[in-house]
Amino acid sequence: MFRLVLVLSLFFSIFFSSSSAQTCAKYSFPRNQVFSSCNDLPYLNSFVHWNYEKSSGNLKIAYRQTGVAPSTWSAWAINPTGSGMVGAQALVAYQLSNGTMRVYTSQITGYKTKMEEGELKFDVSNLEATHANSETIIYATLALPNDSSTTSINQVWQMGPVSNDNPGVHSFAAANTKSMGSLNLLSGQTATTTGGGSSRSRDRNIHGVLNVVSWGILMPLGVIIARYLRVFKSADPAWFYLHVTCQTSAYIVGVSGWATGLKLGNESAGVQYTKHRTLGILLFILATLQVFALLLRPNKDHKYRFYWNIYHHSVGYFVILLSIINIFLGFEILMPEKKWKNAYIGIIVFLVLNAVWLEAYTWYVVLKRRRSQSAEKTLQAVNGGNGANGYESRTPQYV
Repeated sequence: MFRLVLVLSLFFSIFFSSSSAQTCAKYSFPRNQVFSSCNDLPYLNSFVHWNYEKSSGNLKIAYRQTGVAPSTWSAWAINPTGSGMVGAQALVAYQLSNGTMRVYTSQITGYKTKMEEGELKFDVSNLEATHANSETIIYATLALPNDSSTTSINQVWQMGPVSNDNPGVHSFAAANTKSMGSLNLLSGQTATTTGGGSSRSRDRNIHGVLNVVSWGILMPLGVIIARYLRVFKSADPAWFYLHVTCQTSAYIVGVSGWATGLKLGNESAGVQYTKHRTLGILLFILATLQVFALLLRPNKDHKYRFYWNIYHHSVGYFVILLSIINIFLGFEILMPEKKWKNAYIGIIVFLVLNAVWLEAYTWYVVLKRRRSQSAEKTLQAVNGGNGANGYESRTPQYV
């Protein structure tokens, strides 16, 4: 079983290492817009795309932020005087209560800013914003100084709540306070002032590998083993030990992935992250209850065994369903190459198809066994009434 875990982990390690390349490069913009460079920003599920003409100093950008609720503002800024928030020249966008988008420029002059609209220290043109499918995109063309020293900029990006069509103060969680760094416009390299971008990407990949292998594959496999192997008398009690080994391995690996997810949750924000994290915590609680329920399993002939079976089976199937849903939410957040998501879909389809034919076959075996047992009982009843040889038994008469 642990060899199976190792093989699956290796497979998905390759999967996530392949998908750890810039996911922004796979994005297709509407109206056939093309950006020659892009970068996955390490916090707040954000991405920046750009075209830069060094000779003219024109910087055409598209800043994307996913997992954004309608009542949330998004902002991307350049800070020509420092690396933080104060002094940033920001592009701000959010959806108004009437459904239209408001997009404007704002100079950040202090930490208690209300993000008032105002002109920036450089010209901005073609400013627009869209919001669809929980994603906000800000487009703009910036006229930067066209001297040879402008190859790297200090960037800041952020998100926060909107109340009564006005932006409010953003959260001070780790993801929000770390969302700043430098961006090389020529090489495309980015660096955060607090570091940890590559480390966080590695943690996300590890989190994805552990949870796909545990909750997404081993857990359903353990259910299939328990559901169908126990029908065969020759597989008893081997099926039980296989089931327990599979589910215990899944739980141990899954808890490791869950712990990694808690750390990532403190550095993330957005609707998708909130849903994913909430389901992850719920899964951990239910799976832990299943483990303790196994320790409290009554004997087969105990009067409460029937009710224990109902609890154990219903919670188990519910955990499988939530696991698969949460894994696909994770795919939407991590955004690996589509082929890897399709690979997992293929695994699920394979498990489902096997479950379908095994369900049909086991029902065939069970019904055949019941008919055989019924015929045997009938024969025994006949033999009991008519004698051992099928004839009416009589008391011997002696002459």
